[in-house]
Amino acid sequence: MESKPLDIGLLRSFSPLDGLKPENLQSLARKTVLRELPMGRFLFKEGESDKRTFYLVSGALELIHDDRTITVVRGGSPEARNPLAPFTPRRYSARAISDRVEFMAMDSDMLDMMLTWDQTGSYEVGELSSSGDQPPASNDDWMTTLLQTKAFHRIPPANIQAIFMRMQRVDAKAGDIIIKQGDDGDYFYVIVKGKCLVTRETPLNRTGIKLAELGMGDTFGEEALIAEAKRNATISMITDGALMRLAKDDFRKLLNEPMLQWVSFEQARQIVAKGGKWLDVRLPSEFENFHMEGAINLPLYFIRLKLKSLDPNTNYVVVCDTGRRSSAAAYILAERDLNASVLKGGMSAADVKR
Repeated sequence: MESKPLDIGLLRSFSPLDGLKPENLQSLARKTVLRELPMGRFLFKEGESDKRTFYLVSGALELIHDDRTITVVRGGSPEARNPLAPFTPRRYSARAISDRVEFMAMDSDMLDMMLTWDQTGSYEVGELSSSGDQPPASNDDWMTTLLQTKAFHRIPPANIQAIFMRMQRVDAKAGDIIIKQGDDGDYFYVIVKGKCLVTRETPLNRTGIKLAELGMGDTFGEEALIAEAKRNATISMITDGALMRLAKDDFRKLLNEPMLQWVSFEQARQIVAKGGKWLDVRLPSEFENFHMEGAINLPLYFIRLKLKSLDPNTNYVVVCDTGRRSSAAAYILAERDLNASVLKGGMSAADVKR
């Protein structure tokens, strides 16, 4: 398969990519390429469980189930705005039936994390900054980078809002030592502005060997917190800058899944049959493409603003494609004493007919 650089404007024509903030869209564009598929070749096959999201850009694909063509999707059509057969295991095979088929493929987990982050992180930073306790962060680029770090992937998505409520901003001057080799771990850090130098002392070099330079969005300090070990390097400021830090106790607590009530698809159906409601927290464009019958659409980024519209006597089953955004939403609802369960694995894992 041939590939070529992606035009960022192309991403905006697809759902739910059109709901991402510009900086997150740019980050996604850097990790996505436009590929070509020859006629007769399969893009994916029924039963596969790869974690990739595919979009058809041009040409035509047939979706096949049990060796029968179910439908044909053409680039530029309303159907092509949405991911191709997104549920896994794949319920269809997709085969090129035109001379030239162009498609995009991206990591499904990264996209889902980005959507969750996009709809919770910036809101929390705004809430944090308006509290008056500390100056606001200079921009959101560091959040986009943090999303992709291994340390952040260890933190359950339902804890995203708690991270920002507990993070503290620290301004620093060039030459300041942020952490010192051999000290106990106390904070996890994210660089918001400026550059840092990483050095490590050795028996032959007491002044320290330069290991790396870190910039905006880079993180450090998590290893000592996770392993209960001493700091293994010294990190100092090269320039004036600012960092966001999270205390050790908060960091360790946020590694644990909050108390959420997860339910299977069958349990969810029983709740709804007894008067409960499906609460779909995806973007409106995703909801319009497919949703559970009778579901209420309340996008994650609106949850806090629309809490009063929810009935405290109703049992809500919160859903999204994977369970990531819905767990973040359910956590917010639970904090407000609303009755909320989360569909385990989301609609992708449930036996939902699409």
